[in-house]
Amino acid sequence: MQHIPPANIYFSMQSYQIYCYCVSSLQMQTIKCVVVGDGAVGKTCLLISYTTNKFPSEYVPTVFDNYAVTVMIGGEPYTLGLFDTAGQEDYDRLRPLSYPQTDVFLVCFSVVSPSSFENVREKWVPEISHHCPKTPFLLVGTQVDLREDHNTVEKLAKNKQRPLYQDYGEKLAKDLKAVKYVECSALTQRGLKNVFDEAILAALEPPETKTKKKCVLL
Repeated sequence: MQHIPPANIYFSMQSYQIYCYCVSSLQMQTIKCVVVGDGAVGKTCLLISYTTNKFPSEYVPTVFDNYAVTVMIGGEPYTLGLFDTAGQEDYDRLRPLSYPQTDVFLVCFSVVSPSSFENVREKWVPEISHHCPKTPFLLVGTQVDLREDHNTVEKLAKNKQRPLYQDYGEKLAKDLKAVKYVECSALTQRGLKNVFDEAILAALEPPETKTKKKCVLL
């Protein structure tokens, strides 16, 4: 599999042959992926880095935005629609408007923000489970480059906290019945492509279950 900037991804027949029949049977044209999580955990950076190979230098809180990349599966083009959302409480009533027809969610937290990790259980999974109870989701740990950043680690230590490591994410994913736990850095792009590869795989369910799992706003 090769990621070709600015926004073209090509999946090999060999890697995805077992999933091709799912796509052709459903005649699916679009895979909708919605990204949720606390503000400032790096959701927008995640999407911009993936779709443009560039890391944004300034933080701008998101209201709603979306991106699209072209995915080739079995020689057929599909649109991977990537929907950004605002994590701030001010948008709690507006945010679910982006949920209908979602095929897969990315529930994000920062590995250097314990509060964002706690909110996965307390806020984000309950929210998407309420609106889209049968839609699969991945748990995504972001900003892994900051685990080794001295200033970040020092700041956490002053509050008697420390960075969260992979075993924490894996356990939470299992507890909450996420498809799996993945982690990445939008800055270095470590693990970045894998996040979206896994999201696509989660969306491409067999036909008998896929038709039951697309989100309809409740």
